[in-house]
Amino acid sequence: MAILINEVMSMSKHKPEHIGIIPDGNRRWAAGKGMKKKDGYAYGLEPGLKLMQMAKANGIKEITYYGFTVDNCKRPAEQFQAFQRACVAAVEMLTKEGADLLVIGDSSSKCFPKELLPYTKRTPVHGGGIRVNFLVNYGWQWDLSHIEEDGKPYSSDISRIDLIIRWGGMRRLSGFLPIQSVYADFYVEEHLWPDYTDEDFMNALEWYGRQDVTLGG
Repeated sequence: MAILINEVMSMSKHKPEHIGIIPDGNRRWAAGKGMKKKDGYAYGLEPGLKLMQMAKANGIKEITYYGFTVDNCKRPAEQFQAFQRACVAAVEMLTKEGADLLVIGDSSSKCFPKELLPYTKRTPVHGGGIRVNFLVNYGWQWDLSHIEEDGKPYSSDISRIDLIIRWGGMRRLSGFLPIQSVYADFYVEEHLWPDYTDEDFMNALEWYGRQDVTLGG
């Protein structure tokens, strides 16, 4: 499949350097399978790993995953604890793949998993490589509040995003990195995140290659 994507991209005008990932639909997927909503998060781990491998194989320089927001912490305790565990497990999986890893979010809050504190500064793991950002207990207001302190957001080490892909059919950014997303193209995949396929990723890259990227010009 990676070869096919490379062939598709060779016929396109351009490919994104930085892709934002909004992996939505875990709870709906679980409910549709007759499970508890909290059980859906664990099924989103393998898709995240597959997507990272596809990104690396196709020369994408940076990806950012949306883990959970400060507002998500208001959900029922069993759901909150489940996506906390899923974020920790996801980061642990990514550390075995080779990346320059950054976990960003309000680490002073009790909602932030303490296991992820070592990655709150960009850290090469397993030899380093693709830049991978993971938003955990992230809030756009929290991010922008730092501008008043030293003139830049907390997320200043994350580059401008070229393409955002959202699974689950919803058409909203949900507060996803407002500064970096300012010129991003937005692609919606109807599949729920646990049903991710490599073809989803291929279709998004092919679509982006047909867009007229002007950056406001």
